[in-house]
Amino acid sequence: MISISSNLNLMIKAAEKASKSVIRDFGELEKLQVSKKGPRDFVTKTDKHVENILIEELSKAKKNFSFLSEEVGKIENKDKENIWIIDPIDGTTNFLHGIPHFAICIALKSQKEIISGLVFDPIKDEMFYAEKNKGAYLNNQRLRVSNKNLIDECLFSSNHEGVKFSNLNMRYSGCAALDLAYVASGRFDGYFHNKINIWDVAAGALLVKEAGGIVNDLDKFNTNNIDIRASSGAINDKMLENLKNF
Repeated sequence: MISISSNLNLMIKAAEKASKSVIRDFGELEKLQVSKKGPRDFVTKTDKHVENILIEELSKAKKNFSFLSEEVGKIENKDKENIWIIDPIDGTTNFLHGIPHFAICIALKSQKEIISGLVFDPIKDEMFYAEKNKGAYLNNQRLRVSNKNLIDECLFSSNHEGVKFSNLNMRYSGCAALDLAYVASGRFDGYFHNKINIWDVAAGALLVKEAGGIVNDLDKFNTNNIDIRASSGAINDKMLENLKNF
């Protein structure tokens, strides 16, 4: 068993607890697809519920840490140097349509730097996590980015705009956090996206770096307007060359 910090341990426990209601609600969705009220209100409720569980669990052990979250925005507590960045469900549209590809994301920013990150896919039971200078893992297995260096053999991911723009081999999965986790694990070779939010990419960017990949400097951007470029070192220059006008 690898040794992890108490903070990461706390993040894992919080994500596991929150995932129980996500899995239960996901199972309920099929019944809702046919109801008049429709699933959209339901998903918003799930999102808020998961966020509440995460905030509650993380606050138990770290009462003073601040929060930045997709649903509630900023919560400033006594400790403003340590900030939990959370996205209760990244990939809500997938969730809404009963597609089992979404994730719970938690990152810890300390002294302006992401030091711990977690992306949990509750349906596939895949827990991706990383700590600064300690490597990236999937369910206790060490992760490495891919080492393919022929761009035609590589597979990249982006959002709708990126897929339209690019002549690379592309996927559009609808879940940025898992896209980055997949780059870290070598399933994808690179990921790029313009104007994305910090809570979608904070944990995943650390995963990619700790798995030996390259991520551009996200601090240059506003928290809700990030242009991210992440890939293995082997293909980074070629990917960026292809994205010059993106």
